[in-house]
Amino acid sequence: MEEDMMKKALVLAVAFIAVAGIAFAQVDLSKVKDGVYFAQEKGFSSSGWREQVVLEVSKGKIIRAEWNSISNMPGAADKKAHAAAGKYGMAKASKIKAEWDVQAKAVEEYLVKTQDVNFSKFDANGHTDAISGATMNVKVFFELVQEALKSSPVPKGTYKDGWYYAEEPNFDKSGWKNSVLITVVNGSIVDVLWNGINKDPKAKSKYAQSLAGTYKMNAKNGEWHVQADRVAQAIVKAGDPSKIPVKADGKTDAVAGVSITVPVLSLAIEALKTAK
Repeated sequence: MEEDMMKKALVLAVAFIAVAGIAFAQVDLSKVKDGVYFAQEKGFSSSGWREQVVLEVSKGKIIRAEWNSISNMPGAADKKAHAAAGKYGMAKASKIKAEWDVQAKAVEEYLVKTQDVNFSKFDANGHTDAISGATMNVKVFFELVQEALKSSPVPKGTYKDGWYYAEEPNFDKSGWKNSVLITVVNGSIVDVLWNGINKDPKAKSKYAQSLAGTYKMNAKNGEWHVQADRVAQAIVKAGDPSKIPVKADGKTDAVAGVSITVPVLSLAIEALKTAK
């Protein structure tokens, strides 16, 4: 009995070490294939943002790094555009009086200059004194750098890289209008965020309300944000929103588990016009 317990404990210990080794394994940049890599957080933070990283590797070196973020807040473009427009407000709170996009650029430049993809000089809050011009949390950036480099390169597509936003011009009878933010990396659509803006400027977005359970449909196929994510994933998979057919009633049979109307498809086509 005691021997069996010891064996089980040993197996568990070995398994833990193996998992930990995978989780904390460093990246050997010299073994990373040439290409463009992408990673993003699995979900939105409590502040409503989801961080993203884009890296380009050539001959064992990072030649381009881009740090950005998308938000489930109503009407928000990508964080760099949001910050550059003076809507983020980090400069006021920052010790160095630098906005988020400016600090993000400093971190990007540091990575390209040092090639330190295994950077780990963080304090308990994810901050570092090692990067001049950046006093914000940088840990998430380097975590995503490693995640991106451990993944496969993004296939080459036909669009121009960037973040493309569009929203409907008018609110509908229920007081909502749709918006979409599309992330394009290496010419391919890698992320789509379908959201809704309420006519009440103080109201949270439809995605955020649905996620919190305050906007409820009680639909068989799931709440609004669940179905919206399925449509978004279908657009990423198709690589082109125009490839997903829409019926006369505004719905689609091409995406499993979706019973809501899908105005995001025409909106996504509109957003991508400047990406061609």
